Amino acid sequence: MDTPSPPLSNVQLELLKVFAYQVSDEDLLELKDTLANFFAKKAIQSANEAWDKQGWDNQKVDQLLNTKLRKRSS
Repeated sequence: MDTPSPPLSNVQLELLKVFAYQVSDEDLLELKDTLANFFAKKAIQSANEAWDKQGWDNQKVDQLLNTKLRKRSS
C-alpha cells in the first residue's frame, strides 16, 4: 500500500517555480553549493546561540569531548 506523500514545503514550491527550466550542470552545482552554505550558516548560528545560552567555554567543550555518552551493550 502506498503511503501518501506529505505536501511540499514552501521552499520546495518556491524552488519549483523559480527553476521550472533546465539549468546547466555548472549552475546546478553552484546552486547546490549556495544552498549548502545557507544551511551551514544557519546551523552555525544556531550552535553559537546554544553555546551562548548555555554559557559554554572551551573547558566545557573539552569535558564533553572526553565524556563517554554511549552505553555498552551487553
